[in-house]
Amino acid sequence: MSRILVCGLVNMETTVSVDFFPIEYRPVDYRFFGVSSHPAGVGFNLSLALNTLGDDVVLCSFTGDDSAGEIIRTKLEAQGISTNNVLCKNKSTAQSVILYDKEGRRNIICDLADNQDLQYDEDVFVSAIEGCDIACMCNINYSAGLLHIAKNKGVLIASDVHCLSDIHDEYNARFMRVADILFISNENFMGREQEFVTSVADAYNIQIIVVGMGSKGALLYTRTDNSFIFVPAVSTRPVKNTVGAGDSLFSSFIHFYAQSKDPLDSLQKAVYFASYKIGDNGASKGFLTEKELLELITKEEV
Repeated sequence: MSRILVCGLVNMETTVSVDFFPIEYRPVDYRFFGVSSHPAGVGFNLSLALNTLGDDVVLCSFTGDDSAGEIIRTKLEAQGISTNNVLCKNKSTAQSVILYDKEGRRNIICDLADNQDLQYDEDVFVSAIEGCDIACMCNINYSAGLLHIAKNKGVLIASDVHCLSDIHDEYNARFMRVADILFISNENFMGREQEFVTSVADAYNIQIIVVGMGSKGALLYTRTDNSFIFVPAVSTRPVKNTVGAGDSLFSSFIHFYAQSKDPLDSLQKAVYFASYKIGDNGASKGFLTEKELLELITKEEV
């Protein structure tokens, strides 16, 4: 069991199925089991996935003193994830609404509330990171203010900057300057993934870079041998909702890398984990235990 710190957003998420994009105007649109609300957010998704895989998760985040915050805290505690480091300082808990169609396309509307204005208590973070093998530092503002602590502690830093388009974007550069492991979505540079990653690797001293390529799979770059390896996607069950696919790829990679330090093997397993996850509806649903995942991989490879 690895001890992994996650510093990132938690929020209440409402998912809504739609027939297609763009959405046709209707005064009323009836859905039957097409709308659901549950705790989510990158920090929550990573924590729940890692916890399900068997890791000891330390979550550092914020909620508000409201019903949404209470639901999130109750869910975390029910999963065995401590809320001691989830500080109740938001004016209101962050929320999101995700519209998704049958093709897996999505439109995410995220209300961060005052999360970008808050600073996380450094003393709490110093205590939380003690004994952790990896720190997953999500790219929300208060996480950036803690990067120097993780770096000084010598903890391996992993970060996901999602839809990056400019390698010198100062907001995300704060994370890229210190990250040992970096995840990026290819949505803004499709067809030139290797060229883009080469530019990132030249600009920052990142050891491992993974590019999520959606239904195609993922691209792995390792600095030690300056190599690129493409890991194709797999299909383990029908796709229901691709929301949270990137979080599941990231979290499962971190889980296995913490154990083996083998990036290729970790990514190959993570592709299976993410494939199974998107067969469920909701960013924080559809996670497998490590045992279930390994059994699935064995079955699929026969």
